[in-house]
Amino acid sequence: MGLSAEAIRDGLDAIAAREPGIARALALAGYPEPRIRPTGYTTLLRTIVGQQVSVAAASSIWNKLEALLGKDLPPERILAAEYDELRGAGLSRQKQGYVRSLCELVADGALALDSLPSDDEEAIALLTRIKGIGRWSAEIYLLFAEGRPDIWPAGDLAVQAGLQKLLGLDERPSEKRTRVLAEDWRPHRGAAAIFTWHCYANPAL
Repeated sequence: MGLSAEAIRDGLDAIAAREPGIARALALAGYPEPRIRPTGYTTLLRTIVGQQVSVAAASSIWNKLEALLGKDLPPERILAAEYDELRGAGLSRQKQGYVRSLCELVADGALALDSLPSDDEEAIALLTRIKGIGRWSAEIYLLFAEGRPDIWPAGDLAVQAGLQKLLGLDERPSEKRTRVLAEDWRPHRGAAAIFTWHCYANPAL
């Protein structure tokens, strides 16, 4: 499960004690709500299905796939499906490649989602073996599903823009600078990431 409200609160309080910009924003915007997704194969599959399409379109595709292959889309059912069947449900050739990559890794035991490495970078490296899952998607999974407290998706444009606002920077920081600016916030950078999204378009700030 993702970071709890208590974990987010404790993490932000620890950062605010040494970062005035965070303390000021907390007083104005309050604490963010948790962002929680289930752990496991289905969440990663939904991530792939939802890439580059609207929420409504992703939901429609998912419903068609479940009607075709069964609830939660078992990996072996997807691997046995014909190209035209999956295409008819809304999966492009590229998406089918990504989906099959995930299913193959899960089915043959190469990706054990209930026992990912405890080291965040090792876990990211394993997740990005899935075609279509880049570093950002892996980080979001580890933060929202596993609730890892120090995940910092520095390549996320909203994180960068939120950090610019929180710290009063003249311009949106690069991914490299975003990583540097948050170094002193370890091991609470996950709470900080959730807070940057909370503040990004918050009218209170």
